[in-house]
Amino acid sequence: MVMHLPRPTTSSVHIIDALVAERQNGKNADFFNAIHAEWRTRTQDYVAQCGSPEFIHEWPAVAHKKKSFLNLYLSPKDGSTQAMMLDLLDDHELTLCPACGEAGRPNTLDHYLPKGRYPHFCVTPLNLFPMCDACQKEKLEKTGDANSPRFFVHPYFDVFVAQRVLELSIHLPYDKPTFALSVRPGLTAAQTALMSSHVRELAIEQRYAHFFRGQHRRLLRLVSGMRLSDQNVQVNLATFRDSYSDPSENSWEHVFYCAVLADPDLLDYLENSQLPDYP
Repeated sequence: MVMHLPRPTTSSVHIIDALVAERQNGKNADFFNAIHAEWRTRTQDYVAQCGSPEFIHEWPAVAHKKKSFLNLYLSPKDGSTQAMMLDLLDDHELTLCPACGEAGRPNTLDHYLPKGRYPHFCVTPLNLFPMCDACQKEKLEKTGDANSPRFFVHPYFDVFVAQRVLELSIHLPYDKPTFALSVRPGLTAAQTALMSSHVRELAIEQRYAHFFRGQHRRLLRLVSGMRLSDQNVQVNLATFRDSYSDPSENSWEHVFYCAVLADPDLLDYLENSQLPDYP
């Protein structure tokens, strides 16, 4: 339900130099000149600490100029450094949300460290990535708490999510099943804890429920058709599974078909039982 993304081509540190240079004749020139070095250092720390809110702190000294930072993101001038960078990030070919794995093109950008609390990272390329509206609604300005200092997977830094990290289990009765999502074995304790909080805080399991019901009905209709035409059910389902592995093994469809093919009792039901007649 997550996806690893290649890092943006625009340097998160060098963009600061360009932003400051572009403001030398503006009313905020003195402010940006005064913070230039520390802004660079804080961005370098962001990269070194992989954006983790456990180690990256807010910057109270610039709180009075929060609006000046936010305007860089909210009102970029045509041709400005940040406008060109944002256009590059918006010009993606994703067909699913990298934060949850649901199908559909994410049309907005999310700030991994929220811009309301970290305005100085509002146009940091490594702090920005596409995210669906449903994930943004759940994430808001959350980052972590005392028990889980980091709630969310970072799509640029958490390389382990390039593999399938969640698994689905499908429970009886198979005509009207229930399901559960869990973290796959083999991850480190830290990765397991991070994935658990990511799924919890983005309400992925609750959101998956509607998809699961529809997908299961579709599965029964597909298998009924395969059996009528004397097709090999498992071979065909494996083809469906493999087709959904790109661009991510954590797409909702791929996780679903992996669960079906890993359950011998469910496969026996699909191949040999009387299936319900769904329209």
